[in-house]
Parts: sequence; C-alpha cells; structure tokens
Amino acid sequence: MEGTGKHLDIKKLSLAGVLVTLGIVFGDLGTSPLYVMKAIVRGGSEFNELLIYGSLSCIFWTLTLQTTTKYILIALQADNNGEGGIMALFALIKRKSSWAALLAMIGGAALLADGVITPAITVTSSIEGLKLFNPQIPVVLIVLLIFVVLFFIQQYGTNLIGSSYGPIMVLWFLMLGTLGFSKLILHPDILRAVNPVFAFRLLSEYPGGFILLGAVFLCTTGAEALYSDLGHCGRMNIRISWIFVKICLLINYFGQGAWLMVNGAPAEGINPFYAIMPNWFLLPGIIIATAASIIASQAIISGSFTIVKEAVSLNFWPKIKVLNPTFIRGQVYIPFVNMYLWISCSIVVIFFKESANMEAAYGLAITITEMMTTFLLTYYLYLKGLNHRLILLILGTYLTIEGSFLIANLHKFNDGGWFTILLASIFFIIMYGWYFGRKLKNRYVTFTNLNRYIQLFKDLSKDNSVPKTATNLVYVIKANRVDQVESKVIYSIFQKQPKRADTYWLLHVDGVDEPNRFDYQVTHIIPGILIRVDFRIGFKVEPKINLYFKEVLEDLTASGEIKLESSFTSLRNHSFPADFKYVLIDRVMPRDYKLSTIENFTLTLHDLSRLVCISDVKALQLDGTNTIEEKVPITIDQPVGLRIKRIQ
Repeated sequence: MEGTGKHLDIKKLSLAGVLVTLGIVFGDLGTSPLYVMKAIVRGGSEFNELLIYGSLSCIFWTLTLQTTTKYILIALQADNNGEGGIMALFALIKRKSSWAALLAMIGGAALLADGVITPAITVTSSIEGLKLFNPQIPVVLIVLLIFVVLFFIQQYGTNLIGSSYGPIMVLWFLMLGTLGFSKLILHPDILRAVNPVFAFRLLSEYPGGFILLGAVFLCTTGAEALYSDLGHCGRMNIRISWIFVKICLLINYFGQGAWLMVNGAPAEGINPFYAIMPNWFLLPGIIIATAASIIASQAIISGSFTIVKEAVSLNFWPKIKVLNPTFIRGQVYIPFVNMYLWISCSIVVIFFKESANMEAAYGLAITITEMMTTFLLTYYLYLKGLNHRLILLILGTYLTIEGSFLIANLHKFNDGGWFTILLASIFFIIMYGWYFGRKLKNRYVTFTNLNRYIQLFKDLSKDNSVPKTATNLVYVIKANRVDQVESKVIYSIFQKQPKRADTYWLLHVDGVDEPNRFDYQVTHIIPGILIRVDFRIGFKVEPKINLYFKEVLEDLTASGEIKLESSFTSLRNHSFPADFKYVLIDRVMPRDYKLSTIENFTLTLHDLSRLVCISDVKALQLDGTNTIEEKVPITIDQPVGLRIKRIQ
C-alpha cells in the first residue's frame, strides 16, 4: 500500500504521510506491550525489584540500540532506490556471492516464519482480555473467526480499510501513553530503570536473568518489518513517527512496571497490560487492542506477500501466482502465501491455545533475521567505503547484542521455538533448492554466436519446403549479450523440428536491482527477420511480458519499423493482423551424467521446490493457447569411462 489517495505521495514527509506510516509500519512493534511484561514476569524465577527495574532497563536500551540506532538511523540509509528490507539489501550488494545469497535466504525464511506467529500471538493476546469479563469465553474460536475474515478479504486488497489504519493506530498509541502515564505518576521512581546498571545487574545477579532476554527481545520483533516497509512510507516519515511511537511505548512499559512495583506479583492469568486499565475502560480498551492487533497482522501479511514477490524476482523463490487486487502500486496478493498463512496461523492458535504458550515460539526466528541483516548491512557499508574500524564496531556491537538474544531464545526451543525453526527451515529449503538448483543448471547453459546463423535464419524464413510454424515466432531467452543466444534456442529452431517463420523475436527479461525500473530496448539483428527486445524490469514490477510485448509491437508499428499485418494474402486483404506463437524451452538434466553428491542433493531440492512453482506461461502471463512448451536435454561434456563394444 503506497498511498491512501490517488494523488497522495506518502513517501514525502507530511502529516498525512506520518499518519499512514503509523498505520502501516508500527503494527508489530506497537502491539508488543500486550505480551512483553507478561512474558517477563511469567519467566522470572522470583518477583522482586531487580526483575522489574532490570527488565525495563533492558527494554529501554534494546529499543534504543537495536530499533533506533540500527534500524532507524543506520539501516534506513541502506535503501535500494527507496526500497528496504533484507531482499532489497541483498539486491544492493553488487558482488552477489553465494554466502550473501545464503544470508538473505536465511533471513527471508525466518521473516516469513515470523509472519505465522505474529498474527497468532497479537490477536490472541488482545482477545484474552475478554477473560476478565468471562473466564470461559472461547478465545480460540473467536481468534479463528477473525482469521477467516482477515485472510478472506486479502484477495480484494486493503485500500478501502487501509485508510483507517493510521487514525486507529494513533488512538492505540495515545491509549498506551495515557494508561502508562496514569500508573507512572504513582511510582515515578521507576524511571531510574533507564540507568543501564540495572540491565547489567539483571543479567549478572538475577537467577536466570540472561534467559529473560528472550522475553525482552519481544519488544523489538517488529524492527525488521519496519525496515521492509521503507518503500511504502519513506525514510523521513518513519523516523519522525518513530519518535512518537517510542515515547508512547516506553511510557506504557514503565507504567506497567510502576503498577507491578505498587501491586506486587500479578495473580495467575493476569496480564499487566490490562491490569493498568480502569474497570470502566476495560471493554473499550480490549476493542482498541483487538483493532491494533488486526492491523499488526495485516501489516505482517502484506509484508509476507512483498517478501515472496521480491524473492521471486531475485530468483530465490519459484515462480508463483502474483495478483494486484487494487490499482495501488506495490500492493500485491499471492493466493498460495495467503492460504498457507491462514492454515498455519490457525494451526498455531489451535495447537498453543494461549498467547503465553506462543511466546516461546515467538522471537527465535526473527532474531536470526536480524543477525542476517547485520551481516549484510555491514558488508554493504564496507563496499560503500565506510571506515573499517567503524564497521567492525557496528558488527561487534550488534553481533554481541543479537547473539545474546539468540542464545536466550534458544532456551525456548523445546517449549515452542522448534515450531518457527521448522517453518523457517521449510522456507529456506525451497529457496536454497530453487536458487542453487537454477545456478547448477545454468552452469551448463551454452551460448552460441548469432552471427554464425545469420544466413541460416534468412534461408529458413524463405524456405517454403519447411511448413510455416507461425508468421512471428517468439522465444524468451536468457543471453545477456545481443550477439548471443542459448544453444537450446538454435537447437529448437533448426534441429529438433525446423520452425519456419517470417520474423523471429528474441525476448530477454532482465530483472534489475532498481525496484521500479520499467523500460525496454529493441535491436534489429536482421531487419524484418530477427529482432531482439530487452525488457529491464525492477523486482517490484509485475512481469506481464505478454502485455508489455504488445505495447512494444504498437510502438514499433507506429514508428514504421515493422508491419503487423498477416502474411497470408487472403487474410491480409481482410485486414487480419499477423499471428504470433511463443516457444518456451525447459532444460532437463539427464540422470546418466555423474554429478557430485551435493549437486545431486541440490537438484533433488530443486525438483521439490518446483512443486510450488507455476509454469513460465503463467509467470510471464503469456497466452497459453498460443504457446509451445518444449523440453531439451542439458548436455554435459563428460569423459566416457568405459565404451560399449560391438561383437560379431
């Protein structure tokens, strides 16, 4: 979602931009007070002043060092033409080594796994407030019904309801600040927790204090999503709105801490977040909390769609059906991802039942994502020429912080952390198999010089002894050089079954790092007979190649470079247009070649990842009724160890 109105550019700093940013960016971070203090008190070995003061100190410095410094000040500077997130960060790195790709895959997979847990824990936490009215209320059923509605409306886009997100989140943050302040003034001494000494004492003196970092980390789980939403809202809008958000969050956290210091350890099942609400405000508070949790869920769902779409464009993910439910640029809907999230979120709620049980599953995966972002970010800063000592300071600082969070979260592995690791592993296997399987197959791609076949193209196009396949024959190719084409294309045209056409078109789709690039270039290799079109499309642009090619043909016809009339006299006399036929070629790896164990394993994962892949016809949005799909073998020049002998 890039705007709430047709002419509104929310990326520019403005009051409207800040308002929309509050609705889009801070849902996950902003709903953390629902469960952070509850998780800390529940995880503490004993309730005392050090637990509360030390935890609040950790929360303050985590939001300051992790969210404010790393993401708001540093990461938001690393934008790819205005786009952010771990995929955009990888696209920024020109030297795309295998290890950098692995880091991006691990981070992206963990972020997708977080997309399953976030809706489950936030919506469940808000609905659990109703237990204060009726302990027997069916929380699980209500949450599942909310999910039915939430995931059902994704196919229609969220622009209609999205315009209300900003005002609702403003109301939410004002409520957080007001409620927190009402308790803070009763015990202002709690503000001493800003002193980092309390954080140090919690980690060094409190029994099991280090493990509590797993609960503390929940306060910053939305920071990665904040970076991913850079392209939606713009850097300055995020930075300005964060000032307001951080103040409200801290006041609420410290208000909950003040209430705990005044009232002591809460009874079983009591959430400090709801405990600081006056009785008369409890029902409105639960309603506002539920609305905020749904907005947070919507943000992570939309973010998951965007991550997968960018992963497809970067060849990290198999081609998958991507729809644009509205006219708002950048808003996408992926049916497969939506169905997967719906089922997975519902399973999480049914399996864990209570938000307290989900806390163990929450945080571990996103810790991994933030560590991967740290590696890629420091490498990017290194390539930009930043002072090496400063880079080492940044890397050392955040690996220490995030490494500590990771170790603390790993203690929750058996209690639910295994679930997010399992989800992340599934996503990673799909990415790894698709990306490295393609690289393995591409290793054996052979290109040939087109100049060797110029005369052959001319001769074949005029050879009436060969049946005409189509007036215009269109191949989608991968050769980057204009004077080259894959050997498989030459094999298809001249050897497999000679294909005569008046004009041969070579379409090359270049997925570039600039997210919104959208242009093309035409090269007349043999005027009227062999024409190449290079599409340069950013990873945020939908690859509607069939539509774009039609627009190219219209431009070429208008400029007089080609004539789009039928080559058949009888049809041309009745103004019939020329016919086109697409040819797509899939290369198959024969199993009689000897490959290494890791190569065979990679190809096996690649074959598995193809199970969620749609055909190139659908991915490029070609006319399926007018497309030929061929399979050609990948040829590998391997020495023959033993040659069969002929006997008489």
